[in-house]
Amino acid sequence: MGTQAPDGGPGEHGKHTETGSRGSGGPGSGGVVAEDSRWTRDLWAAAFCALALLVLLHIVDLGAGTLDAPRSALWSGLAALLFAVLYPPRVTVGHDWLAVRGLLRERRVHTHLLTRISRREGIAQRVVLRDATGRRVEIDPITLAANPLIWHEIDRGARRSRESGLLRTGTPVLDGLRSRMDDIETERARAVFEASGLR
Repeated sequence: MGTQAPDGGPGEHGKHTETGSRGSGGPGSGGVVAEDSRWTRDLWAAAFCALALLVLLHIVDLGAGTLDAPRSALWSGLAALLFAVLYPPRVTVGHDWLAVRGLLRERRVHTHLLTRISRREGIAQRVVLRDATGRRVEIDPITLAANPLIWHEIDRGARRSRESGLLRTGTPVLDGLRSRMDDIETERARAVFEASGLR
């Protein structure tokens, strides 16, 4: 009797894809091809905000003469909660797989087995990828814009999925992303030309 994966995927595939660690391959062959170049900066920003809140609350309590152990523990808990909320997901991609690791867990999909690509609207927009094993990940479009290698691996896998007949939902979303990435690359090329005097 197969075990059920944490996010609803089939048992055997679930165990294989969830336990793959950074650089060890994961779904598909090979190790990490690219990772989010902004992740370290965003992590430090989250840590700085949490630390700043912790220091500020302690300073206010010290000024009021009300700082004691229970209140210090409370402020530390609030700072830790803020860090958890601000913690940036770490996105890595390899040949035929994409992984998004949060503070407590990692989700992976096979990019060459995608069955659905959708867009979740709202304050924090996300691109949602689902594969044939039932697994899904959500990724910030800004992450794709800032990391062309991650986008190209997703796009390559999506093309393979569509050619094999698996990807039947999400073509408009995919085309919209391609158009946006093309515009971004054009702007980058223009900026390079202008900076080097090759207009």
